[in-house]
Amino acid sequence: MSETLRPTFGRRRNEPDPAAAGAQPPEPRSEPVRLPSLGPLAELRTLCLARIDPTVVATLSAERLAEEVERLIAEIATEKRIQINAREQRELAGDLVDDMLGLGPLEPLLEDEAVADIMVNGPERVFVERAGKVALSAARFRDTGHLANICQRIATAVGRRIDEASPMVDARLKDGSRVNIVFPPLALDGPYLSIRKFSRRVIDFAKLVEFGSLTPQVARILEIGSRARLNVIISGGTGSGKTTMMNAMSRLIEPTERIITVEDAAELQLQQPHVVRMETRPTNLEGKGEVTQRDLVRNALRMRPDRIIIGEVRSGEAFDMLQAMNTGHDGSMSTIHANNTRDALTRIENMVQMGNMGLPSRAIRTQIVGAVDLIVQVERQRDGVRRVTQVTEVVGMEGDVVILNDIFQFEILGETLDGKLHGHYRVGRARPSFHDRLTYFGLDRAWIAALEEGESR
Repeated sequence: MSETLRPTFGRRRNEPDPAAAGAQPPEPRSEPVRLPSLGPLAELRTLCLARIDPTVVATLSAERLAEEVERLIAEIATEKRIQINAREQRELAGDLVDDMLGLGPLEPLLEDEAVADIMVNGPERVFVERAGKVALSAARFRDTGHLANICQRIATAVGRRIDEASPMVDARLKDGSRVNIVFPPLALDGPYLSIRKFSRRVIDFAKLVEFGSLTPQVARILEIGSRARLNVIISGGTGSGKTTMMNAMSRLIEPTERIITVEDAAELQLQQPHVVRMETRPTNLEGKGEVTQRDLVRNALRMRPDRIIIGEVRSGEAFDMLQAMNTGHDGSMSTIHANNTRDALTRIENMVQMGNMGLPSRAIRTQIVGAVDLIVQVERQRDGVRRVTQVTEVVGMEGDVVILNDIFQFEILGETLDGKLHGHYRVGRARPSFHDRLTYFGLDRAWIAALEEGESR
């Protein structure tokens, strides 16, 4: 081991350096330290951790730290006469590095691109989703304390706190993956941790067509909608792919436009050069300092945006979103939890009323009709595939009823031998209410051609 690292990794923490200030080497212990309740590898892990100084760990790269930890394991194993082979030595070193710099036993799952979701239900039950199917993984935490430390590390990294006084938090990882944590006493079986991973690959409409999420004709209509600066609501259930769809649509925004994003936990992956990202802030220890999505949306209106993108509308900020869409910020987008496109409008109306605006229902619906052009419904279906099931136009009002027109609606025809659903899109050919805007952008013929092609398939 290098001389520069020997003081850190070569002796027990807080043990004096025998070379410093002429000190005499300590007398050898008459009996070696033994931890009879632990197995050999657990004992080796404990001894390694006792000799590692966290302040020096922070100065090393992951590769250098792994090398030094592996050497330290070999040194302690020889000293304590613990039998360990080369493979176990490498695996133990990797586990220790993951614990010190990463998320411990979750690191292999985070590296696995086939894993879309990680759900931790206590230290011994870690579930993952692959290809839309959930299964129990082999990953385990040592104990509840180990899991709690990982959770606190995630929250602290984004300036948030998680403890018994504040037992729930939304956070994110460095790659933008969404994280939710629930701590005891609300969590009865130890901390609960949910991670929604985002693919490191660029997900555009071509990839979504390849995955079977939509057809090229539906993708073309959505591309035209984005280029024509239509205001779009993407609705669906939890884990249905709303954010992925929004990322795909946002890739078609012109690079000259100024885009402001507002999110609870920043996860949008916009590629344009002029993007202003804002994130909410929870209350501090004194219960003050909270900044809500509504506060950020109001402030965004003063920042000269071309488009405003709200990660997800949950409450009173729905009114401010409608105001933004109605006051010249065409092409704005947001997501919402809803079972279908009609329910999405009902939820928006309810959330505006939650903001205590005191507006009558008819006035709210008039605002919705004037603001929203398209609603895209996405759903994770029983074969595990996330599909676009409806693309609906908001036409107008008749009396107090909002009129909708389904441009595309997915109909299931059957199931293949491997369990995959197959079907087709029913196409609506009615003239869209935003036809003048399509004509203004020179996209009216492309719209008609995409519908005709979709109808012929």
